[in-house]
Amino acid sequence: MRPVVQLGLAIAATGCSGPLSALSASGPAASAIAILWWVMLVGSAIIFALVLGLFALVIGRPGWGSSVSSARWIVLGGLVLPGVVLTPLVAYGLVTGERLLPLPVTAPRLIEAEGRQWSWIFRYPGEGGAQTVNVLHLPAGVPVDIAVSSPDVIHSFWIPRFAGKIDAVPGHVNVLRIQADEPGRYEGQCSEFCGIGHALMRFAVIVHPAKDFTAALAQAAASSHASARVKE
Repeated sequence: MRPVVQLGLAIAATGCSGPLSALSASGPAASAIAILWWVMLVGSAIIFALVLGLFALVIGRPGWGSSVSSARWIVLGGLVLPGVVLTPLVAYGLVTGERLLPLPVTAPRLIEAEGRQWSWIFRYPGEGGAQTVNVLHLPAGVPVDIAVSSPDVIHSFWIPRFAGKIDAVPGHVNVLRIQADEPGRYEGQCSEFCGIGHALMRFAVIVHPAKDFTAALAQAAASSHASARVKE
């Protein structure tokens, strides 16, 4: 059993960290999602422990459950127990989901994200029309609306450490509000299989201090434009 336990712990530790770990939250929305995940895990663990406890009683003490009628087992085990455990979990999930909806703010910053086979193009309408490819620049501590679209097939925009996923649907614009807590380098990806180049649709996310964002973006956009001209 020891190798199995060690393997399980290693997998769990890997899943809780890393550039694409949704449990290593770096923004308000991602924090809410991570907390919801842990709450759901605890709830499911409680149900699992109760079921194992009943199973152990039945195995260890044959005939133990014969004194309880079948109807009572169905009502208590199939209705009451799941209701007691699942009702609070559903209520908490609904409340948390409402908190993830975009809240009104004064003049939110807008960035357009266009997913195409097989790259991401980011446009910054409020920053002089700057554009970058496969690198998203964000200001730290500032809510940003990401307007996600696609010209070809369905993609899915996801920065696990900042927020949940949202689809890039051809002919439609979906908006996701994200906020990065701290400056640094992060990663995002397309989480919807979109063709043979799907694995190439990872992108970098660079978060700058809010006061340096405009200058840093202008420099990055100029470098991206120069690189594109060289390739042409």
